[in-house]
Amino acid sequence: MKAIRRFTVRPVLPEALHPLSDLARNLRWSWHAETRDLFQSVDPERWSAAGGDPVRLLGSVPPARLAELAEDRRFLRRLTAAADDLNDYVSGDRWYQSRSSDLPAAIAYFSPEFGITAALPQYSGGLGILAGDHLKAASDLGVPLIGVGLLYRHGYFRQTLSRDGWQQEHYPVLDPNELPLVPLREPDGTPAQVSLGLPGGRRLRAHVWLAQVGRVPLLMLDSDVEENDLGERGVTDRLYGGGSEHRLLQEMLLGIGGVRAVRTYCRLTGHAGPEVFHTNEGHAGFLGLERIAEICEAGLDFDSALEAVRAGTVFTTHTPVPAGIDRFDRELVARHFGPDAELPRIEVERILQLGMETYPDGEPNLFNMAVMGLRLGQRANGVSLLHGSVSREMFSGLWPGFDPDEVPITSVTNGVHAPTWVAPEVFRLGARQLGAQRTEDAMTVGGPERWDAIAEIAGQEIWDLRRVLREQLVLEVRERLYASWRQRGAGTAELGWIDGVLDPDVLTIGFARRVPSYKRLTLMLRDRDRLMELLLHPERPIQIVVAGKAHPADDGGKRLVQELVRFADDPRVRHRIVFLPDYGMGMAQKLYPGCDVWLNNPLRPLEACGTSGMKAALNGCLNLSVMDGWWDEWFQPDFGWAIPTADGTATDDDRRDDLEAAALYDLLERRVAPRFYERGQGGLPDRWIEMVRRTLMHLGPKVLAGRMVREYVERLYTPAAHAHRAMTPDAARELATWKARVRAAWPAVTVDHVETSVASATAELGATLSVRVRVGLGALAPEDVEVQAVAGRVDTDDRIADATATALKPAGGPDLEGRWVYEGPLALDRTGPFGYTVRILPAHRLLASSAELGLVAAPSEELVEAAGVLMR
Repeated sequence: MKAIRRFTVRPVLPEALHPLSDLARNLRWSWHAETRDLFQSVDPERWSAAGGDPVRLLGSVPPARLAELAEDRRFLRRLTAAADDLNDYVSGDRWYQSRSSDLPAAIAYFSPEFGITAALPQYSGGLGILAGDHLKAASDLGVPLIGVGLLYRHGYFRQTLSRDGWQQEHYPVLDPNELPLVPLREPDGTPAQVSLGLPGGRRLRAHVWLAQVGRVPLLMLDSDVEENDLGERGVTDRLYGGGSEHRLLQEMLLGIGGVRAVRTYCRLTGHAGPEVFHTNEGHAGFLGLERIAEICEAGLDFDSALEAVRAGTVFTTHTPVPAGIDRFDRELVARHFGPDAELPRIEVERILQLGMETYPDGEPNLFNMAVMGLRLGQRANGVSLLHGSVSREMFSGLWPGFDPDEVPITSVTNGVHAPTWVAPEVFRLGARQLGAQRTEDAMTVGGPERWDAIAEIAGQEIWDLRRVLREQLVLEVRERLYASWRQRGAGTAELGWIDGVLDPDVLTIGFARRVPSYKRLTLMLRDRDRLMELLLHPERPIQIVVAGKAHPADDGGKRLVQELVRFADDPRVRHRIVFLPDYGMGMAQKLYPGCDVWLNNPLRPLEACGTSGMKAALNGCLNLSVMDGWWDEWFQPDFGWAIPTADGTATDDDRRDDLEAAALYDLLERRVAPRFYERGQGGLPDRWIEMVRRTLMHLGPKVLAGRMVREYVERLYTPAAHAHRAMTPDAARELATWKARVRAAWPAVTVDHVETSVASATAELGATLSVRVRVGLGALAPEDVEVQAVAGRVDTDDRIADATATALKPAGGPDLEGRWVYEGPLALDRTGPFGYTVRILPAHRLLASSAELGLVAAPSEELVEAAGVLMR
């Protein structure tokens, strides 16, 4: 029989056990081993059945067991210690509190997904896991962050396989009352609510749920509200589901509703209001519109409000390809804003201008969420050095006249939250060497000096640890593989072979990630005979564990999964290669530590960062990767291998995949496997152990989310907070008026004449020449501009590389024609082909970058030829 109504019946804890409820509702347990150990001791079998979720555990423990624990003095002492430790953690001073007092009072961090724990399945892949790690690291460091996201009633799909290996999706319904969440409530006890206007005068309402991530509150908006119509109730049904309008409504609710939720939370709790708003990818870009509307309500005009909002906004882009960005039809966006819908007091045309692709090669009828993010954020970044460079190239159309390397998009390389991803066995080994507190500090705050002590750990200890972790993975794989085959319809009698799957003494390679085509799940299958030889080598075999989900709408990705599964089903190799369905955080936490090598073979440069290899590295797993994302930045042959790329313009896709697959096989056969199986005099693989040691020592401090969040604080959040404070209403009006005046006057700004003190085409190193420039400023004054000499090494096309800009100074007032003369010295500080040019840029004290307006005046072609700008 099917129930006609469902309730969540919560346990009544004895008074002595009340702290258990607080510990369960703060997600710090997801990365704090002592708290998890405490919950496990409540009832080990039920803890396992609950999937390590304290809320589910407490809902299943019989009252008799709770009464028994309430009388257990030893348990109560442990409970008191855990509760006191949590209280110290959330209320004591941490890294952030030891910094200067001019840091932001609070930062709001918006993301469409958050991967914090498998018990709160609100993530699909790397973007969400990164966002979850960002919150956890901010908590560990004491950064006053407020997370903002959506609560998806179906989360992301669960993956199973059909008998023939085809991916199947399942969407279990999540009850927020059974999750580690509490509803945000008004003082009278009613649920806090935000609402948005919809076309035709309808409303989209959402409740706000609170997940406490250590010190950081995470606000999650849920449209499954009784007052909503059926269509509106389904807005937050699933992550990355539905068509364009469904996605647009999700992103309006995340951005606009999210700002309203933050205001509500701060009003109800007294939390400091955010000075900085961080948009994690374009999905939340509409938050800037809501903040503009707030400021306009306070009396400022749109342009001035735009400047005020930009000053305190940070935008992070995570995609290296235009196809990865959400883009909406212009008419769809226009219908959802204006007098009859949301933000009625802002002209729809002004909203559209923020997202339209009004640049060469753009689609003029599409509203681009990343473009809006960049126009609404004064500070922007990619997520690795290489991705920053790719992003500057990709978005250079927004800054015409500037070389891509001058586009104001910096980079902060992603990191991962070590306490979440490091196996307890690895932590214990570090704690024996360093002490528990120093090990915890090394994993949260970072700093290379804390990792140097790994050099003193004996090789035997490292190798024994690797063997233990590999064995644990083998057992985990067999259990999951058995469950998968049962779901595929296999009978118990035909599954005896699973007991022999994988071997704890064989070189183990991991490959797990989402399955878009560019990540090349099946590159390893390019030459199946050669792969079989590697898997079945009589002396140096390898074994491979593969996992990954294709997007439900991506049949191409599903075909890749099926191709891999069918190969792994082959009786000849199924003991050496496995595909595990339903990849998620729970599986990942076993997979990373148990592998010896982490494989990553994307199409370069399409992997923005690729943090899975970082998590593996923190457990002593070596990386074997294409030089993309973070590996391009930090690879050294001391601790890993680089797969060569065949990215020449003459190489077609098939040929490139053949070449790179062959390079992968060669590395495995000639470099990786021999190193693993080679034994020194003491019977240990000494050279392999040394690579593990160097991975931990050199990569450990770099790949930390703590390092990443410290960089955000110092390089982006703090400057944004200072800009926000400087942008008073009067300053915002001044800047908006000045920008309008400069844009109007810019067509008349010219470089008319350039001369130098050197007439010949050669000069000596260390010499200084004087540059004299005559410019026209039109209606502008010298204080509105900066005239620069830009010099550096030049290539055969006279393009300047490694340029250095030197500001020139006005020499007296304007001449009779209204022209100004600027002059200054230019040092010849490098040998070889050297060149210079001059240019004029807008200048104002409130600009974050001289490229901010995308305006530049340079000499004409005729003037360049006459000036003799190239000297050899």
